[in-house]
Amino acid sequence: MTRTPQLVVHRDKELMAEAAAARLITHVVDAQAARGHASLVLTGGRNGNGLLAALAASPARDAVDWRRVDLWWGDERFLPEGDPERNVTQARAALLDAVPLDPDRVHPMPASDGPWGNDPEAAAEAYAAELAAAAGHHDHGQVPDFDVLMLGVGPDTHVASLFPELPAVRETERTVVAVHGAPKPPPTRITLTLPAIRAAREVWLLAAGEDKANAAAIALSGAGEIQAPAAGAYGWSRTLWLLDGAAASQLPRELYPQASA
Repeated sequence: MTRTPQLVVHRDKELMAEAAAARLITHVVDAQAARGHASLVLTGGRNGNGLLAALAASPARDAVDWRRVDLWWGDERFLPEGDPERNVTQARAALLDAVPLDPDRVHPMPASDGPWGNDPEAAAEAYAAELAAAAGHHDHGQVPDFDVLMLGVGPDTHVASLFPELPAVRETERTVVAVHGAPKPPPTRITLTLPAIRAAREVWLLAAGEDKANAAAIALSGAGEIQAPAAGAYGWSRTLWLLDGAAASQLPRELYPQASA
């Protein structure tokens, strides 16, 4: 496992989203050619949704056999099904409703009005069980070997719903946990843990905008994962930070080449 991230810095957030979408299409096509399917973990937020919208608009999107793509989520707001604030609702609007997915391969996290009712702990355990059931004997632990797990980076360095110093970021055993008292609304959420994130082949961290510059600088400068959860998010094959110029503005120049696109 390599923890040393690779950085790609794009001129602006629009170019970053388009380039990330193109990169993801290539990656999925390669994975399907190698193994017959691809497994992705989606992220919400403006950068995650921007990537999905760029993918939907890409002429190359149909190179992917969407029926052989498994979709999971890194975290979710524990709200009723169809709530506009839920990541899966936003993902459907940005991309999923426009491509021919196999419904059995789409794995949203439970809603607060779902089979487990308004019990986020039970919902988290159910999602962990669903991940474990999908994991093969060659996979890393109790989750599938995700080909790409995408994460947005918050201004406070949070990823998924792992916030600095909160109990979820300290979890070392479980793959999915409930979050209470999140510092950004809504306070109740479900999230993958760092052990689950690190089971991914590749982890891509997305950061665009000046409000992400300090977070990127902290996470990429050796901070601890409890204080800066983004610093603890890495894949076992590759970790890729995709930034725009504004988000990279506080990074030491030696961290990325001047000629980044």
